[in-house]
Amino acid sequence: MSTIREILKRKSGEVWSVTPETTVYDALSLMAEKSIGAVLVIGDNNLRGVMSERDYARKIILKGKSSKDVLVEEIMSPRVVYVDIDTNIEECMALMINKRIRHLPVYENERLTGIISIGDVVKALIDEKEVVINELENYITGRR
Repeated sequence: MSTIREILKRKSGEVWSVTPETTVYDALSLMAEKSIGAVLVIGDNNLRGVMSERDYARKIILKGKSSKDVLVEEIMSPRVVYVDIDTNIEECMALMINKRIRHLPVYENERLTGIISIGDVVKALIDEKEVVINELENYITGRR
């Protein structure tokens, strides 16, 4: 069974973040530039939260606020759920489903090493299942 380590090997390795004092507009600009759905919020060298497109939609747009006037700390999700780099993919999927979250920061030896999305996890699960299916087809048909 694959782990988060394998997912991170396929990604760029970049961890995009903003500070709590960043405007929501600037955070969204970074997210658009990097084609990502969430950014980590780092303050005083600690992970303080996660700001996602969902936070923006629910806490800015629907409330009629301006993203240029609101700081990230006002809308970020401060209760951060994270995983260890050696967590298996199925555990990650279960955690994301149970907690209703789409992004998970990843730690290795108490150091932030990356972030994964539910899309990363789903792709890894599908890739893993395709390998098993191909192996079973080859076994059944006698191909090797």
